[in-house]
Amino acid sequence: MNERRRSLMGMALLGAMEPLFAMPAAPAARQALDAELAAVVNDPALQLASLSVLAIRAGQPVYEGAFGRRYIGNGTLPDKPATPDTLYRIASISKMMTTLGLMRLVEAGRVDLDADVSGYLGFRLRNPHFPDRPITLRSLLTHRSSLRDEAGYSWPLATSLKDVLLPGDPKTFSSRAGPGDYFTYCNLGWGVIGTAMEGITGERFDLLMGRLLLQPLGITAGYNPSLLPPAALDRLATLYRKRTTDTEVWNPQGPWIAQVDDYSSKPPSPPAGIATYVPGTNATPFSPTGGLRISARDMGVVMRMLMNGGVHEGRRLFERATLERMLARQWTHDGSNGDSLGGFFNAWGLGNAQFPDRPGMGLVEGGGFEAVGHLGDAYGLRSVFAFDPVRANGLVVLAGGVSSDPELNKGRYSALARYEERILTALYHHAIAGQRAPA
Repeated sequence: MNERRRSLMGMALLGAMEPLFAMPAAPAARQALDAELAAVVNDPALQLASLSVLAIRAGQPVYEGAFGRRYIGNGTLPDKPATPDTLYRIASISKMMTTLGLMRLVEAGRVDLDADVSGYLGFRLRNPHFPDRPITLRSLLTHRSSLRDEAGYSWPLATSLKDVLLPGDPKTFSSRAGPGDYFTYCNLGWGVIGTAMEGITGERFDLLMGRLLLQPLGITAGYNPSLLPPAALDRLATLYRKRTTDTEVWNPQGPWIAQVDDYSSKPPSPPAGIATYVPGTNATPFSPTGGLRISARDMGVVMRMLMNGGVHEGRRLFERATLERMLARQWTHDGSNGDSLGGFFNAWGLGNAQFPDRPGMGLVEGGGFEAVGHLGDAYGLRSVFAFDPVRANGLVVLAGGVSSDPELNKGRYSALARYEERILTALYHHAIAGQRAPA
């Protein structure tokens, strides 16, 4: 979510900001959007450590802005402002990016989404309560594998995923719903997917995703921060809360407390045991589920490639049919076929959330934005990657930390926090719809 011009707002938390693309709206509209987003960042009820945003209209970037600080020195080291090039650990949007890597393997004929994933893992993965029903990549991608997170979803490289899952902690598997039966959001599924991708290719997950997706798009990003080049590492946001990391006590009047990616004193270390790691053993330390570091600007590169039917700068990366298959609806909540987590999850494709333009399900106040994409929430960060494939309109939001509990900042029209609703609605109405956001 390159230092540019200083905003004229003069607000304490406002950092560098510059829309680098000409907005079709008048400068007054751009300034109004700048002011609305700055007001969200500096709202005394819930301040944001940093914010980077991007809006795309009819396939073209029309606004980008950055506010707040990617690094907060708390008086001991200099602050660093957020910029459009600031990299963030984007949390669960990483799942959608991982899915894009997997779909390249599908397109190459190396993967069958409906085959037993055991064949890619090298061991027989079964829910012990439903031993005759295979777990497939499709069921993992749609959170209907019957795997659960309660016993954990990440382990050191020295731990084999096989040893974790066989015979497996009873809390790792649903005893009531078998594979394909019921939607329950599951991070562990993406650890299995990443490990399967390694087993298929013989390549370590972080390097594989670079080859399959990031490098072809010309993106400086990665699932392993220790491999980021120095210039990118300097642009990486530390994620914050005004909450202690051990006792988890909020203090909105206290200092910002780093939660993850604080490399102010020393650079990130590679995962322990990486030198001897055998791909296909356990990809979870690279976090296929949430560990991608990438900027809002580069997320826009991914989004525009998707809008262009798989073409980036004249080169085809995906067949259009592959992306249509990925974005096709696989599951819709009907009240009894899954856990929507209070309205967060209403419809799902292959590795992507879907946001129908209906009350309680949409992303912007007043409607008008039917979208697919993904949300993220970890270590104080909240993130949104959402686009309308038909109209080629899209929004990227990366908020790098909150000063108070977002659960006390409930949304007005959705399951999101109110500050997320305000950001999305302001971006959509000013930059895409060309009208003022609702008061």
